[in-house]
Amino acid sequence: MFGMFVWTRSAMVGFQLPNCLQSQCFFMGITVAQVDKEISKLLKLKAQLEDDGKHQFVLKTAKGTRDYNPKQMAIRERVFNTIISSFKRHGAETIDTPVFELKETLTGKYGEDSKLIYDLKDQGGELLSLRYDLTVPFARYLAMNKITNIKRYHIAKVYRRDNPAMTRGRYREFYQCDFDIAGQYDSMVPDAECLRIVYEILSELDLGEFRVKVNDRRILDGMFAVCGVPDDMFRTICSTVDKLDKIPWEDVKREMVNDKGLSEEAADQIGEYVSMQGGMDLAERLLQDQKMSRSKQACAGLSDIKLLFSYLQLFQVTDKVVFDLSLARGLDYYTGVIYEAVLCQAGAASSPADVHNSTFSVECVSVGSVAGGGRYDGLVGMFDPNGKKVPCVGVSIGIERIFSFMEQKAEDLALKIRTTEVQVMVASAQKNLMEERLKLVTELWNAGIKAEVLYKKNPKLLSQLQHCEESGIPLVAILGEQELQDGVVKLRVVATREEVDISRSDLVEEIRRRT
Repeated sequence: MFGMFVWTRSAMVGFQLPNCLQSQCFFMGITVAQVDKEISKLLKLKAQLEDDGKHQFVLKTAKGTRDYNPKQMAIRERVFNTIISSFKRHGAETIDTPVFELKETLTGKYGEDSKLIYDLKDQGGELLSLRYDLTVPFARYLAMNKITNIKRYHIAKVYRRDNPAMTRGRYREFYQCDFDIAGQYDSMVPDAECLRIVYEILSELDLGEFRVKVNDRRILDGMFAVCGVPDDMFRTICSTVDKLDKIPWEDVKREMVNDKGLSEEAADQIGEYVSMQGGMDLAERLLQDQKMSRSKQACAGLSDIKLLFSYLQLFQVTDKVVFDLSLARGLDYYTGVIYEAVLCQAGAASSPADVHNSTFSVECVSVGSVAGGGRYDGLVGMFDPNGKKVPCVGVSIGIERIFSFMEQKAEDLALKIRTTEVQVMVASAQKNLMEERLKLVTELWNAGIKAEVLYKKNPKLLSQLQHCEESGIPLVAILGEQELQDGVVKLRVVATREEVDISRSDLVEEIRRRT
């Protein structure tokens, strides 16, 4: 009935329904106030549509993500190269897997962290999720391809629907750098090698003092059992203990007792154990502990910790490794040894031997842990149709947190960072020599020399030299009429301004020698 009216903006403003229509509305059960309300909505919608045409688009990255400028990428590249070199030094080969997996592949592998998985919309009948880490896809890859023996590394992005703290190196999209050893080997040898790799990488990156904490899931489970934790609460209590590096014991205990229903007596007993830190001597003491010695699981884990430390002594890394009963790592798939590397502030104890009674505190800098991993012997069997297990152990390097630390360090020290690897700039001292410059730079490229030239026909020599100083290019190959006649190139060292004439045929070798 109202379709006959043209609802223009001018007609709507101050509009009142005619008496005849008011009567019709009355008989239809519609009040005049309701009609006015709908007209008001239409006016707001029209205004919104008009405003949308003038709306300024906000340019920003999505929450928990970031861009990287050339200087930042130069730092990242150095970190990646250090990590990859260590992985290759230990005989690893690399693989790649899809950035998304079937949702059922990832479900039930991460404990309470499963809520952080990014689910995708239904894609042609498949329920998909972005990968949360690289370990579960690796286990799926092993089971699917029936691989029982491999030493591999994998560097790729993963995704977590977390509350990011980007100043502390926490993101929703970030790289993981994983090294894993799959196969049946003698106990603790591969585990010790993983810790040696962490030691190498953190030492080579010169991040300052660091500590690698180790524990064993069997020790944790045995500890929970002797402390009176019900079997069905092991994993949830483990997730709470895992928060000890972020919140004080009082808050952890409160969560155990008030939120998860654990008895206060059991929580207090757990508190006594998780305050212990040490080395091989602590493992020996706990094997004699009245409570812990009653748990076969705990004893098996403690024996392996002793064996692990004996190999770590041979690998010369025990000065950085500590046996820490508070280390839990909340992921469900761990079955044995677990470890985590943390950066330490100056003044923290430098080794387990420095502290009385095998206990000491490690104070972490704001970027937190920078590597973590452990043994997961049952994960591959979860994907195998016959449940065939493939023992695995691995470590993941926290590249984003390491990068945050190194970026801050470079800023604090005002370090000049080169963003290119150009060895030489081909320049000219006179006009009309662009063709000669292009010929020379082509010769250098053909010889594998990293070289560049300014994209101007007649650039000033001063401009070319300034570009080298700003970019950190160490050498300048200068061409002039006289140099062309003599068959030489004037090679200038940017830092010292030293100049020497080099035969054109010897130029490549001279550049290689100097760079």
